[in-house]
Amino acid sequence: MRSDKELGKIATKVRKEILMMSYKAQVGHVGSSFSIVEILIELYFRILRVNPIHPNMAYRDRFILSKGHAAPALYAVLKEKGFLSQRELNLYCCDGGVLEEHPNHRVKGIEISTGSLGHGLSIGIGMALAAKLKKSTFKVFVLLSDAECDEGQTWEAILSAAHFNLDNLIVYLDYNKVQALGKKKDVLNIEPLTNKWETFGWSVAEADGHDFKSLHNAYLSILQTGNPKVVICHTVRGKGVSFMEHVTQWHYLNPTKQHVKKALRELR
Repeated sequence: MRSDKELGKIATKVRKEILMMSYKAQVGHVGSSFSIVEILIELYFRILRVNPIHPNMAYRDRFILSKGHAAPALYAVLKEKGFLSQRELNLYCCDGGVLEEHPNHRVKGIEISTGSLGHGLSIGIGMALAAKLKKSTFKVFVLLSDAECDEGQTWEAILSAAHFNLDNLIVYLDYNKVQALGKKKDVLNIEPLTNKWETFGWSVAEADGHDFKSLHNAYLSILQTGNPKVVICHTVRGKGVSFMEHVTQWHYLNPTKQHVKKALRELR
């Protein structure tokens, strides 16, 4: 298993890739992508049973990026894992490329097209139910945004997962507390969040979403429970670049040349 130090180096590289992808294509979502970097690296390098040589093996774990607008983070991690090439990354949102602004299931390593917020968990429940019916050992992982907890469909899905005893379903919740138009507590307060998930029948752990040890320990603490599981990850929008951190506008801003130069100095 990779050490925390090794994973930290990958995280820095991934953030640089996200920044350059966004700058070249002039497509936003840098802040939203930066907030999930460590979560994705923890999943792909320590937890998920996936193989870039055999991407469609039947017993692979399934991962769904429900907050599809953070696709640059997923693409960069898939490249580090060997699913995508540097050339494919360089053509993000460009003519002749295969990587779109939101994940597309035709891309190697991506299970399902996402981006319509609030749908990812429902799809994950379908996959987890299918695994149960087929008596398969694969697990289903879904990464949700905190803003998706505004959606009624999300809470219907949370109820359903507990009802069907889907202990093979694990949610990672990116709780950066900022959504597209403002702070989470001002747009729609979802606290007490931990109590809500527990009341709905889930096993809950909390983690520092930018600390690999915290993420791993949180996962292990709920792994053997007989319920669906959620790791509430306390994160920072724009993590790693001071002028992006906690700033609402970095949900959609396109980085300029000056932004890139300043950000790269910090990321080094």
